[in-house]
Amino acid sequence: MDSSRLTLLGVPINSVGRDGGTEDGPAGLRALLDGNGLGDAGDTSQHIRGSDRSRTNGWLAYDDIVKMTGEVRGRVGEITAAGEIPLVLGGCCTLIPAVLAGARDTYGDIGLAYFDGHLDLFTGNSSPTGEGADMPMAATLGMAPPEMLHEIGHTPVIAPQRIYMVGSRDQEELQMIAPLPAGIDFGAIHDRESLRHEDLSNLGSRIATLLDRDQGRFWLHIDVDVLGQDCFPATDYLMPDGLSMPELKAMLAPLAASPGLIGVNVTCFNPDRDPEGACGRDLASMLVSILSI
Repeated sequence: MDSSRLTLLGVPINSVGRDGGTEDGPAGLRALLDGNGLGDAGDTSQHIRGSDRSRTNGWLAYDDIVKMTGEVRGRVGEITAAGEIPLVLGGCCTLIPAVLAGARDTYGDIGLAYFDGHLDLFTGNSSPTGEGADMPMAATLGMAPPEMLHEIGHTPVIAPQRIYMVGSRDQEELQMIAPLPAGIDFGAIHDRESLRHEDLSNLGSRIATLLDRDQGRFWLHIDVDVLGQDCFPATDYLMPDGLSMPELKAMLAPLAASPGLIGVNVTCFNPDRDPEGACGRDLASMLVSILSI
């Protein structure tokens, strides 16, 4: 990857429907990455506000999410069409369908390396909260209300066989989304338990090779809740037994170095939970290292 092509885009959103929290994550990370010679496309403008779930589809603050999706898709599409590589500093995972659709608009068929503590396959009916951050992969695959699907464009945005999910470990989520993910032909789901038996650097290289086949292009998603709460408490969805920062870095490095990488997003960093700034510094340092910036 040519790091000189990296362009920052902030998407300051918080799926709980109010300001603060993960909405402040993009600004916090941008400040830590400043001075590394990155291009900067500024921030998107549409926030997520409201505490009511739609009676029709179960989504919280649905109208704002639809508007945000259209804006983010357009902004990512502009950056990728210009030959740049977006580094999207996101609030929450609600942005996932939009960034993938924007990249798809430029490149056509793409793949996805999805590093996340969750599978994100809730729908408005099955989600316990209605938050858009519960549902991004379901929406990406076409399980979303019609207005949302209109903003995303044709679905699935990415063929399931080109999606590699790494680091999920929420057993309660699995029970609540059943029978999913059964029946979805993902490229692979490497949950936390299976990772204990892997050479992690080698796994990252294998996923990169699979995504690079036939000059394939792919997007890299990093939700910080793939990390364990003991080493990274600066997120709203704390879970034990996640990856350590060195483990995550070992897997991400070969993916970030791949010529097929067309974009990266980082989500769910909450500076309010990082009063001394250590988590933010560790995250920024990891990004600088794997992206060679």
